[in-house]
Amino acid sequence: MNWDPVTAVLFDLDGVLTPTATVHMRAWEVMFTRVLDQQPNPMSPYTDQDYFAYIDGKPRYEGVQSFLDAHGIDLPQGEPSDPPERQTVCGLGNRKNEIFNEVLEGEGIRAYPGSLRLVEALEQRGIAMAVVSSSKNAPVVLSSAGLTDRFPVLVDGTVATREQLPGKPRPDTYRYAAEQLGHDPAGCVVVEDAVSGVQAGAAGGFARVIGVDRGAGRQVLLDAGADEVVSDLAELI
Repeated sequence: MNWDPVTAVLFDLDGVLTPTATVHMRAWEVMFTRVLDQQPNPMSPYTDQDYFAYIDGKPRYEGVQSFLDAHGIDLPQGEPSDPPERQTVCGLGNRKNEIFNEVLEGEGIRAYPGSLRLVEALEQRGIAMAVVSSSKNAPVVLSSAGLTDRFPVLVDGTVATREQLPGKPRPDTYRYAAEQLGHDPAGCVVVEDAVSGVQAGAAGGFARVIGVDRGAGRQVLLDAGADEVVSDLAELI
């Protein structure tokens, strides 16, 4: 990877910098298994493929709706203030978030070693960095992993809501992060592991989109618009 023309790198968080995807996947599995078990007719059990196909990279409530639509389950949208026990799209999203925080608090999180090596190498080069995540849990994840001070710009689900930015696969959150860093998207590299995130990078006029294959599949990420795919970010040093 030739970093000389690159002015900034915009990282997704879950599955790119930290293995929080495993925590998210476990929380989604617990929550949706209960939902499927409550249906009047028998349904196929929840699998990891459901996560990659319907949930990965999307804002929480959109992920819930996508899964429900795919399985023919009709629930009202509800409100973001819905309690976790309420049978609405928002209620389920809040229930998943509750489960996620329980797991994170109990086990903590560490950055992928290869990702940390790349971050340190970019710091030495003076390349600006930001985190762009659909999750509203991004601040606590960065803090738990000891990464907060490395990223002066964080565009997470809370920021996207406040600024009325559509989520991935639209490129708006990534373009907003580049703007906050003071860099033209044409000089920025996007690093993503989710299909929707790669699609966002490909649609945003960025210099390059790097896919990180944590389970979605190399060819799937290339087909979504990645310029190249690696299995570990240390490969880019």
